[in-house]
Amino acid sequence: MVNIAITGAAGRMGKTLITAVAETDGVELGAAIERPGMSVIGADAGEVAGIGKTGVSIVTDLSKVMDRFDLLIDFTVVEATLANLALCQQSGKQMVIGTTGFEDSQKQTLQHSSEDIAIVFAPNMSVGVNVTFKLLEVAASIFGDDVDVEVIELHHRHKVDAPSGTALRMGEIVANVLGRDLNEVALFGREGIMGERKRETIGFESIRAGDSVGEHTVMFAGAGERVEISHKAQSRMNFAKGALRAALWLGDKESGLFDMQDVLGIADL
Repeated sequence: MVNIAITGAAGRMGKTLITAVAETDGVELGAAIERPGMSVIGADAGEVAGIGKTGVSIVTDLSKVMDRFDLLIDFTVVEATLANLALCQQSGKQMVIGTTGFEDSQKQTLQHSSEDIAIVFAPNMSVGVNVTFKLLEVAASIFGDDVDVEVIELHHRHKVDAPSGTALRMGEIVANVLGRDLNEVALFGREGIMGERKRETIGFESIRAGDSVGEHTVMFAGAGERVEISHKAQSRMNFAKGALRAALWLGDKESGLFDMQDVLGIADL
């Protein structure tokens, strides 16, 4: 049995994760954490998630409950995740990280920490999205430089980062296949007189509206035809189930940095 801790326990994703833990064999909720000042501090995490009592109260200090879990699932914000990472590294706890918005230097911190603990870090834990990643590799390798590439994403109005981590990963996958550096060719939005489009650019458009869980489309547009590869999430449970799949896959791994392609066994397909 893997004892799981969940940060952001009273948020939309946190409550979904708590529900998913209750529905998944082989895992058990060991700890639930929220930021200080929340009205739910001290409440039963299961009752907050709407699934009934679990016997686990929501606390504010992860360091005080390190002995109650084997693995931490973190879908919060970069600063909080890095602080939690330091604690888990010190205590030898595994992590599954779905937080997005990391800068390259912060990703290096994850890499360094993974020398001591096992981490699954992915911008999107959905099985469907990770299948989509593989389809993008195939499409980009076939189309090559003969098409224009655009990445369009839609998320709920509360999402704080843009483009989404998933959208950036999609652009990165295509750029890598085409031998481009995404940092050099990414174009985020357009305004004014910009001149004719350069073929090597990869465009990104971010939409924030309503309560959309997440939609991503990559467009390969050539002369006379256009191919679109899309994924639309209808529930956060997809991400939660993927995170728990990752947690179980880590098993007794002591160190290493992995992603969902590793978890699903499709990295080398």
